[in-house]
Amino acid sequence: MHKVYLGIGGNIGNKEQNFKKVLDLIDKELGKILIASSIYEAPPWGFHSEDAFWNQVIYIETILEAEELLWRIHGVEEKFGRVREKERYSSREMDIDILYFNEEYFETKTLIIPHPRIHERKFVLVPLAEIAPNFKHPLRRLTSIEMLEACRDDSIIKKVVIN
Repeated sequence: MHKVYLGIGGNIGNKEQNFKKVLDLIDKELGKILIASSIYEAPPWGFHSEDAFWNQVIYIETILEAEELLWRIHGVEEKFGRVREKERYSSREMDIDILYFNEEYFETKTLIIPHPRIHERKFVLVPLAEIAPNFKHPLRRLTSIEMLEACRDDSIIKKVVIN
């Protein structure tokens, strides 16, 4: 079994419904969800949009190898209308990123593990620190808390309260 941290986020459509649906799809198609962080609201990162993102980090167990997991993630994203475009960042109903795969580092033509920008993104570090405060980045050798403390991203991150 592989232990994987996934970052999920979206900023358009019915966010509450989208998050419930994506967690169900992840649990059915990718692996068993063991832990899920709270959901946090953050401004878009890397582009301008009027719509704030909701973000969450989940921890799953999966039998899938990393590349197969990536392809299945793309299939889940497509169910939310995701079309991979030349523009790197854009508004979307749902985006799923592999943050960590076990405690491994590797790079292929289609995948870099750990995600290369974890340490720059407060919207990832806040929920990651909530569920894995002492997990050490395999290359940086810093915990989630230490990376959050060192992060230069000054975005305002707010916990989303769902009734």
